[in-house]
Amino acid sequence: MRIVFMGTPQSAVPSLQRLLADGHEVVAVWTQPDKPAGRGDNMHAPAVKEFAIAHALKIEQPPKIRTKEAKELFACYQADLAVVVAYGRILPTEYLTAPRRGCINVHFSLLPRYRGAAPVNWAIVNGEQKTGVTTMFVEEELDSGPILLQRETQIDATETAPELMRRLGEAGAELLGETLRRLDDLQPVTQDESKATFAPLLTKATGLIDWTNTAQELERRVRGFQPWPNAYSHWNSQRLILWKACVHDHDGQLAAPGEVLAAHGDELIVSCGEKTALRLLELQLQGKRRLLARDFLNGTHLKIGDRFGQD
Repeated sequence: MRIVFMGTPQSAVPSLQRLLADGHEVVAVWTQPDKPAGRGDNMHAPAVKEFAIAHALKIEQPPKIRTKEAKELFACYQADLAVVVAYGRILPTEYLTAPRRGCINVHFSLLPRYRGAAPVNWAIVNGEQKTGVTTMFVEEELDSGPILLQRETQIDATETAPELMRRLGEAGAELLGETLRRLDDLQPVTQDESKATFAPLLTKATGLIDWTNTAQELERRVRGFQPWPNAYSHWNSQRLILWKACVHDHDGQLAAPGEVLAAHGDELIVSCGEKTALRLLELQLQGKRRLLARDFLNGTHLKIGDRFGQD
């Protein structure tokens, strides 16, 4: 089939790779514009663009997709199908109707659960034991289109969002290949709106830790809010990112949320809500390297009774 592929991050690359491996004609790759990143604010290309360049595919990066020019450009490819994988924009009607067979999306959740921009992150944060990938026809309302196929997977107890996303990216590519092979025979299934949940866009403020939450909740946030915005607190008026943590069994001693209960050797333990405690394993102060707890303690004057979360 003649396919326009629309995707941006690394998680979309396996699906594009699968389309080529399966012999489809990818007539154009649409991806988000390059963005500044790093200390020097140098421009960086999306992962999908880098893959497309390596495979000599035609690339389009319109800064706005609702202009007349962008809509006409999309239509001019006369595609049989558009495949959308984490493109990063909601498509107007003209994009949904231009391809002869419509638009198919690979979404990283078991729809109708976790519609929205960050399904993998929120599945971990909310303590889900399973998630998966879904292929569906795209409709105007966000992630609401009829389902074609789904594949389920368990979420490992220590899995971070980037680790889970890598697995789902590969699973999504496999499911996309199967979907296109069986497209003539599949019967799309309407989503049950009563079971819909949402995975809102992450912001920097989303990652700020509230130490009155339980240690179990905070441990999931540490894993789920990677690689951005990260779960973070403050110490000595500096932003402190928590990269790795685990729930610590303790006697429920009375302490204020965010108060340091232990600060020696490899042990950095902080009081949380409901008389729980979190052991911090890897941390990073703003502008500094990521450190194991032992190295962090060796380089600071942190002591029992100090409190995190105070600017």
